[in-house]
Amino acid sequence: MKKRISTVIFALFNLLAVSAQEDLLSLLGEDEPTTEYATAAFKTNRVINFHSLESTAGGVLDIKISHRFGFLKGGFAELFGLDAATIRIGGDYGISDRITVGVGRSSYEKTYDGFLKYKFLRQSSGAKKMPITAAVVAGAAIQTLPWANPDRVNYFSSRLYYTYQLVVGRKFSEGFSLQLSPTLLHRNLVRTKTEKNDVLALGCAIRQKLNKRIAINAEYMYVLPDQLADGYRNSLSIGFDIETGGHVFQLHFTNSTSIIEKGFIGETIGDWTNGGVHFGFNVSRVFTVKK
Repeated sequence: MKKRISTVIFALFNLLAVSAQEDLLSLLGEDEPTTEYATAAFKTNRVINFHSLESTAGGVLDIKISHRFGFLKGGFAELFGLDAATIRIGGDYGISDRITVGVGRSSYEKTYDGFLKYKFLRQSSGAKKMPITAAVVAGAAIQTLPWANPDRVNYFSSRLYYTYQLVVGRKFSEGFSLQLSPTLLHRNLVRTKTEKNDVLALGCAIRQKLNKRIAINAEYMYVLPDQLADGYRNSLSIGFDIETGGHVFQLHFTNSTSIIEKGFIGETIGDWTNGGVHFGFNVSRVFTVKK
C-alpha cells in the first residue's frame, strides 16, 4: 500500500513539474511566433537621387552633402567636369521610425526644398507577413533665381514646384533589393507651351550588395511621352555605396545636374552616349538627437 501511495505522489510531482515548465515557457513567449521586419533594403534613405524604401530612424538626424561635378564631355580643358560643381546640403530627421522630414538647399537655381515621408507598410515575416515595404513622399521646392524678365508681372507662386510619390519595393535577399516609384511632379510655371505643368513618371531602382560594406545601386526615371520640351531626357544614375563606420559614401555617375525631383525628373539634359554625364558623390552622416 505504501509503495502504491509513493508511486502516485511521485507521478503527481512529475505532472506538476511538467506543467510548471510549460507555464514558464509560455511566459517566455517561446510558443508564440514573432514578427521579423526586413532591414537595410538600401543603405540610406536615398538610392542616388531617389528616395529609397528606408526611413531615418526615430530621433536620428541625417546630414547629407551631395556634390556633382560638371559634364565629363568638358574634356581636359575643364578637367573632365571638375571645374564645375552643383551642391546640395540638407538634413533629414526621423520623427519616428516611420515618419521622416527633411529640408535642403541646392546651388542649382538657388533652390530650397523640403519633404515629408511616411512608411505605411513594412516588409515582414513570421507572425505578421507583409511581402513589400511602401511609403508615400510629398515634397515642395522653391527656386530663388532673379526673374528672367523683371519688367513683366511675376508671381511668387511661379517659383514653386511640388512632388508626390509612392515608393514600393521588396528586399528579395540579403544582397538584392528592388523598388518602383510612381511620381507626379507639378510645376506652377513652365518655359514653353509644349511642356506640361503636371508630369507623370515611373522610377525604378535596384541595389546589389557586393560585400559587407560595398553595394552597387542603379536608378532610372521614365517620364511618360509628350510632357517635356525637346532636349530633355530621362534620368539614369549608377553608383556605389561605401559604408565606413558612421558615414556612408555614395560615388555615382548620372546625366542629371539637379539633385532634387523637380530637376532630375523635368530638367535632365545629359546624354550618356556623348559624355553628358556627371561624376558626383553623396556623404551621409547620422547623429542621434533623441534616444
